Amino acid sequence: MSIRIAVAVAALGVAPAFADDQGAASGFIEGSHFDLLLRNAYMNRDYKHGRQDKAEWGQGVIGNFESGFTQGSVGVGVDAFAMYALRLDGGKGRTGAPGIEFFKQGDSGEAAKELARTGGALKLRVSNTVLKYGDLRPTLPVLNHDDSRLLPESFTGAMLVSNEIEGLEVTAGQFHAEVRKGAEGRDSGDLKGIRVWGARYQFNAQLTASFYASDVEDRIAKQYLGATYTLPLQDDQSLTLDFNGYRSTLDREFADSLGTGRDNKIWSLAATYAFGPHSLTLAHQRSSGDTGYQYGWYGSGGGVGDGGSTVFLANSYWSDFNAEDERSWQLAYGLDFAQFGAPGLSWRVAYVRGDNVHTNQGEGVEREIFNQLQYVVQEGTAKDLKIRLRNSWLRSSNNMRAAGYPDDGNEIRVFVEYPIRVF
Repeated sequence: MSIRIAVAVAALGVAPAFADDQGAASGFIEGSHFDLLLRNAYMNRDYKHGRQDKAEWGQGVIGNFESGFTQGSVGVGVDAFAMYALRLDGGKGRTGAPGIEFFKQGDSGEAAKELARTGGALKLRVSNTVLKYGDLRPTLPVLNHDDSRLLPESFTGAMLVSNEIEGLEVTAGQFHAEVRKGAEGRDSGDLKGIRVWGARYQFNAQLTASFYASDVEDRIAKQYLGATYTLPLQDDQSLTLDFNGYRSTLDREFADSLGTGRDNKIWSLAATYAFGPHSLTLAHQRSSGDTGYQYGWYGSGGGVGDGGSTVFLANSYWSDFNAEDERSWQLAYGLDFAQFGAPGLSWRVAYVRGDNVHTNQGEGVEREIFNQLQYVVQEGTAKDLKIRLRNSWLRSSNNMRAAGYPDDGNEIRVFVEYPIRVF
């Protein structure tokens, strides 16, 4: 069945393969809930070649309201959010790093002292198909809002998600505006338009595969293919294989503005062996073509504008190891301390090395050590409070830095998040 036919079938609600979600609608008020997320976030990047260090610290409050659907053959509902952020540190001179940007700099170079933002969306449901229009936060491999800083990005447009056929989720959408994570304006990202479509299918409990595509106006056309297979083994063991791949073609004028070619293919394959509280991951990632993998940033800054987390690749930490012709390997280890009397505590460390990077001065090389400790409170008044400490150590060859790739540096992130279910 083609994607277009699947969308049409879903939209009409023809022959659903399982329970009708709209038929079980509890009502607009009865099915609604409101959540708060308190997020305190600090990021520091210590650069090693004379560039000024960057750091920002802020307190964010993110409120999310989701209504239920009205009863009947067509359910109606609304989603809404309100966000506020207060700058606690990171004055003039320390802000402005593209990889941080808790608070966007003004013309004077001073970061905003506070941010406030609201948004909402109307939603309609027929059977197991939902259409939303308004301010949304998509989480697709080709359009993924960035929620890894103080406040999340959002996009304005329409999205259809259908689950009419059991195991199959079909998505199609079109967006015309983007809100930067460190700004207030609805089109602060200066997005002309982006179309997305694709599907994810769960064959069984072990295998899931997906295909998605996007077209960012005057920027880039992109296709994504992914698959995850988990093989259960004996004695609390498993082997998981995770494949992710992108093919991209840049608009000619956009490629000229970057001073690069137009075509890129990049893929990663990760194998994770889990045994008891331990996990070992070995991953390989490879980029080819006449440019690196392009994603994120904003149209107003000369970027793609498809979301700061649109990089579903294994070797993505501080560096994404996505340069032109780059090949990279990762070895990682994870530990869940629950079996050692500390439930909620986990640790992950990874080493990634990339080489074969094309530069005008020969082969470029980079390497990164990633280290993260996380604790989630399991019970009591502070239940679900999450504390995450992350450090990255990144080093690259001189010719990579000369070509505009990330500079050597040490990065520290400290995030404290407390979710509250209001009702």
